[in-house]
Amino acid sequence: MASRAHTVGVLVFDGMKMLDLSGPAEVFSEANRYGAEYRLSIVAVGGAPVRSSIGMSVPVDVEAAAADPFDTLLVVGGDLLPAAPVDPALAAAAKALAAGAERVASVCTGAFVLGAAGLLEGKRATTHWQHTAALARSCPLTRVEPDAIFVRDGSTYTSAGVTAGIDLALALVEQDHGPDLSRKIARSLVVYMQRAGGQSQFSASLQGPAPRTPVLRMIQDAVQADPTADHGLEALAARVRVSPRHLTRMFRAELDTTPMKYVELIRFDRAKALLDAGHNATEAASLSGFPSYESLRRAFARHLGLSPTQYQQRFATTTPTSRARTGR
Repeated sequence: MASRAHTVGVLVFDGMKMLDLSGPAEVFSEANRYGAEYRLSIVAVGGAPVRSSIGMSVPVDVEAAAADPFDTLLVVGGDLLPAAPVDPALAAAAKALAAGAERVASVCTGAFVLGAAGLLEGKRATTHWQHTAALARSCPLTRVEPDAIFVRDGSTYTSAGVTAGIDLALALVEQDHGPDLSRKIARSLVVYMQRAGGQSQFSASLQGPAPRTPVLRMIQDAVQADPTADHGLEALAARVRVSPRHLTRMFRAELDTTPMKYVELIRFDRAKALLDAGHNATEAASLSGFPSYESLRRAFARHLGLSPTQYQQRFATTTPTSRARTGR
């Protein structure tokens, strides 16, 4: 165990996600129950209480400009961060606090604050799957990893959406005190030490706007309307009256993929929806246009690192099975 208290400064602001704060805070609090000594301070520009995403007022311990250096700086996220420029005062506070910290971390869209402060340049990072593309645009010198639950690059940590802050905090505790303590905390909080699969298992495969080119929109509409039809390259090219080579170039230019990979993503999303609705994996394969269960299984392995059955067990329902309810 550390011989002195490990100080954690949590930078907050109006509109912050409450779980981005409370999740990691509970991990550090639980660590203290097992003999660690983390001391958390809530920090904000101006030092006044802030309003959280659920409307609750969060008291602040210290004004950012007056804070002593922290061992760990943790920046929370907020819903407005991906859609609007980060407040320059907030970015400046993050930069100043990071300069005195041994390590810097963000939860969810808090990565946008680190990015605005110049703290992600030349680094790998992640954020909530819905906003990874926006983070990549706003931080062109950062290598954004869309599927990661959290990313460590040197002394900088970033994490995916909201509850991933718990995963991040467990990793920080493990770095400080080893896996035994993190394991005890995970068991106490009834969470995994490390989740199976990345955050792509929670996301829609086809993100972003619809194709701009009318030809590509026609293909998207046709595949979505009947994913079980013949959507091979020759058939698609004939449908829109272009050559297979030209169609491939169009997909590459606008969507950075191939026609066959795009068709697979549409079928893959349909299969996930069917599994969510209660169909078994064989039915989902047939109804979504995959030629066999095995081809569906391979698609799930490529995109999620899970089997269709594993995916369904995680996302089909929150109701326990009859076996689990009766204890059999």
